[in-house]
Amino acid sequence: MWPALGAFAIFCALSGAIYLLNDVADRDKDRLHPTKRLRPIASGRLSVPAAVTAAVVLVAAGLAAGTRLGHAFVGVALAYAILLTVYSAWLKHFVIVDVLVVSAGFVLRAVGGAVAVDVEISGWLLICTILIALFLALGKRRYEYLALGEAAGRYRPILAEYSAGLLDQMIAVVTASTVTAYALYTMSPETVAKFHTHLLPATLPFVLYGIFRYLYLLYARQLGGNPSELFLNDLPLLANTVLWILAVLALIYGPRLG
Repeated sequence: MWPALGAFAIFCALSGAIYLLNDVADRDKDRLHPTKRLRPIASGRLSVPAAVTAAVVLVAAGLAAGTRLGHAFVGVALAYAILLTVYSAWLKHFVIVDVLVVSAGFVLRAVGGAVAVDVEISGWLLICTILIALFLALGKRRYEYLALGEAAGRYRPILAEYSAGLLDQMIAVVTASTVTAYALYTMSPETVAKFHTHLLPATLPFVLYGIFRYLYLLYARQLGGNPSELFLNDLPLLANTVLWILAVLALIYGPRLG
């Protein structure tokens, strides 16, 4: 448990540093945004030198702490920091590449967790992680594109490269791929052999409900600008996640306890 918690704290520090650097780079555009102008750097409450210094300290402290978890973990953490820094400086200006890089960042977090606790990295972990991350990233792009309207390109230039139709098609592809990947994972011989149960497909309805609920909030309620806040503030999504966790635990560990 302690290596996992340590890895979690380190990636919190690294992602915090990336957010600081990204807000420094976008401070002029954020000042034009109706809500982002209130951010500490854009509003002037946090100076650019202080933000950059804090980011450097967070990265250095995170990588130094990562040495306690092994060289492999440090390598993953360093790759994450470099990739997202390059994203903030350059890659976020390339259509489609921007959401792929954000999703790759989440994959590196998952890989870092697996390396920290010294378990084999399943291909299913990589596939499901990048698909669900793409699902959320594209949903956020769609929300921003529609919420900002004609001024979208002024606030975030990359949005001018997208359209509502393109984003809807991409979301549809990723949604179908996510559900299919999870269903195949639960039925995979590798999964059955590892968890000693053929019943994990019974958890698929929870995954379907979670995805459909998010799509409902995105399309019908016009939400989705901040996926984490949306998830934490929507009681049905939270309840569904808890039920999914309990179902998985019951299917895997229930027979062993009995």
